[in-house]
Amino acid sequence: MINKKTLFDKIWDSHLVSQSEGQPDLIYIDLHLVHEVTSPQAFENLRLNQRSVRRPSLTVATIDHNVPTINREKITDPIAKKQIEVLRENCQEFNINLYDINSSNQGIVHVIGPELGLTQPGMTIVCGDSHTSTHGAFGTLAFGIGTSEVEHVLATQTLIQRKPKKMEIRTNGDLPIGVSPKDLVLAIIGKIGVAGGTGHAIEYTGDAIRNMSMEGRMTVCNMTIEGGGRAGMISPDEITYEYLEGKKFIPNNKDFKEVVDYWDSFKSDSESEYDSLVEIDSQSIEPMVTWGTNPGQVTQVSGKVPDPLDFIDSEDQENAARAIEYMGLEPNMLIEDIKIDRVFLGSCTNARIEDLRSAAKIIKGRKVSNNVNAMVVPGSMIVKIQAEKEGLDGIFKDSGFEWREAGCSMCLGMNPDILIPGERCASTSNRNFEGRQGKGGRTHLVSPEMAAAAAIKGHFTDIRNWNI
Repeated sequence: MINKKTLFDKIWDSHLVSQSEGQPDLIYIDLHLVHEVTSPQAFENLRLNQRSVRRPSLTVATIDHNVPTINREKITDPIAKKQIEVLRENCQEFNINLYDINSSNQGIVHVIGPELGLTQPGMTIVCGDSHTSTHGAFGTLAFGIGTSEVEHVLATQTLIQRKPKKMEIRTNGDLPIGVSPKDLVLAIIGKIGVAGGTGHAIEYTGDAIRNMSMEGRMTVCNMTIEGGGRAGMISPDEITYEYLEGKKFIPNNKDFKEVVDYWDSFKSDSESEYDSLVEIDSQSIEPMVTWGTNPGQVTQVSGKVPDPLDFIDSEDQENAARAIEYMGLEPNMLIEDIKIDRVFLGSCTNARIEDLRSAAKIIKGRKVSNNVNAMVVPGSMIVKIQAEKEGLDGIFKDSGFEWREAGCSMCLGMNPDILIPGERCASTSNRNFEGRQGKGGRTHLVSPEMAAAAAIKGHFTDIRNWNI
């Protein structure tokens, strides 16, 4: 009998270095992505222990978290400035390729990996950043690691890991018109909860996934971590290969055909088994808006802020009440009645060229509401340059959006782009925790289309009723 294997099984087994009963496995790492925030201590420990980087060519660095999106060279925060300087020194000393602030390939680490073709099916990929799960959209096993693990990978090109369980999230039916991949993943998290995928590598399957672009798949895998998953994965297919063909680090011509045959071997076998299954009725999903302080506190744009008493569990009631108070909302308030102060279109979740195109269609010929401050931050310099070639920057600027340089920006309060206390933001990022975008800031997670429409209206509105 032929042993049926999942995508996860095939990658794990092919990267297994050693295995002992009752102990974590040792796996080989194909690509190690590095940025300025989580790497300094790891490099310093290499020096203290007189170790070198085992495979410098398999480590790629960029500056993204701390970089200002205007006046990039004028970094006033002393900690941010130091972290950037240290990364430059470390990359030079250990012979690591760095895409610095002025590089045409600079950008958010989880945006540049795929667009340069560094991310390829069948790989193991790690980074000191939880949203490394993004790369799983290409049929990779990709996950975030801690500082001590960053050091271990630098020194050995391997990682000690306990093998997670496998979960299949199967999407039945395609997404309705006006519903985006961001809405799908928010609906999934709303269903399974922020801990629903704990201890699992999650593979997304089904109609909605198979019909989705690579940008959309990256959005879904990016937010796997918000549902508690260790990694998000999608088996590679023709959409994957078409996206990768011609990228900087992808083989050309005959070599490309050969590498596609190799990539194809990592697809999950039909009838392969998972430890658990979650089924999603894709056709019933609506545009989604988070109302609380974690991504699982989410509802349809046509819905209401819940009443804490609607929850059965007392802990859920307390969490909902606290979230509603922090967010400055009222129970049973219509989502479409929530007014906003800021709009952030960016982050490793939704700052790719497709995201910007989708938002530009919404705002073209319209003006941002007078009481809203809206900004667009491309995910990379490549995205920025492409958007400017297509004239998207002009559409945004004519509408009243600020057009910025590439970086993580307002996804997190680690650079000048932050909310002030009490400010309410429609954000295309991935986390809405208390203070995530700035102390006292209030974040609502939405799709690029929903963020764009909210910027025009000054409040949340159902994009399905929008005239494009």
